[in-house]
Amino acid sequence: MDEETFVDGTPGETEQESSPTSLDIQPPASPESPVRRREWVAFLKETLFTFLLGLLFYFVINLLTVRTTVWGYSMMPTFRGGEYLLVWRWAYWNRLPERGDIVVYRDEEAQAEYVKRVIGLPGEEVLIQNGRVFINGEPLTEPYVQERPRYEGYWKVPEGHVFLLGDNRNHSTDSHITGPVPLKNIIGKVVLIYWPPEAIRVFR
Repeated sequence: MDEETFVDGTPGETEQESSPTSLDIQPPASPESPVRRREWVAFLKETLFTFLLGLLFYFVINLLTVRTTVWGYSMMPTFRGGEYLLVWRWAYWNRLPERGDIVVYRDEEAQAEYVKRVIGLPGEEVLIQNGRVFINGEPLTEPYVQERPRYEGYWKVPEGHVFLLGDNRNHSTDSHITGPVPLKNIIGKVVLIYWPPEAIRVFR
C-alpha cells in the first residue's frame, strides 16, 4: 500500500492540491461600480450647470442694475443712512426722467455718486422763494420733503440737464449749489430699497 500524504489531518488530500491558484483569489466584479460612476458624472454635470447659471444670472443683474448705499441724511425722510438701493440702469435709455423720480448720478468733479430727486426738467425755470419751489411760476407740491428750504434762488435748466434736490433741503449738496446736472451723468433710477428688511420699499 502506498503511503498517503496528510495535510491538516485530512486524509487523501495532497499538499499540491490544497494550494490556492491565482484564479481562486480574484475578487468578484462589483455590479455597483458603473452605477456609482454614472451618479458621480450626473452630480458633476448638475454642479457645473448650477455654477454657470449663477454666473449668467450675476452678469445679467449687473448689466441691468446697480446697487448703491445711502450715506448721510440729505434724502431724509425718504432714505436713511445705511440703506441699500437697487438702481435700474436702463430707465432712461429711450425717455427723459420725470419730475419726482429719484436718481443716482455721478458728480465728475467730486468723483462721487449721489442720490437726489428730479425737480426741474430741461428748459424749465426753477424758482425757490419763501420756502416754496416754483416750476415755470407754478408752486410744486412736495409731501416728501423733510423741511422747507431756507435758501432762495432762480435757475434756468439747460437742455440736456435736470435740476436735482435732496429731500432734506437744508442739508443737501445738490443743484441749488452745484447747478443743473447733465443727463449723461445719471446712472439710473432708484426702484427699490432692499436692505435692511424692515425698510424694504418699491418706488414706482
